[in-house]
Amino acid sequence: MEVEKLYEMLKKIQEPKGYNFNIDKKRVFELLEALIKNKDRYGYMVCPCRLASGSKENDRDIICPCVYRKPDVEEYGSCYCNLYVSTDWNQNKIPHEYVPERRPPEKIMF
Repeated sequence: MEVEKLYEMLKKIQEPKGYNFNIDKKRVFELLEALIKNKDRYGYMVCPCRLASGSKENDRDIICPCVYRKPDVEEYGSCYCNLYVSTDWNQNKIPHEYVPERRPPEKIMF
């Protein structure tokens, strides 16, 4: 899937839910390219900022958008990768803090 097409498709789906792409479009396209590579590699679009196991069942929580996005955006204004952000984050109304890893260690140690 071409990056531009993926961008437009996800934008239409996610913005109505309150999730915006980071205004740094270069960063967004790098992340989307990595999602496409992971889809080719694993068969699913797993988070490019985390180490995937290759087991869809084990990685289900980090298939983009991951299950951690909602609490991350609510608390920090951004997901772990800074792909999806709140309007306030994009408008610099809230600090751009480091988003800590929420994924349980047992899921990381495969």
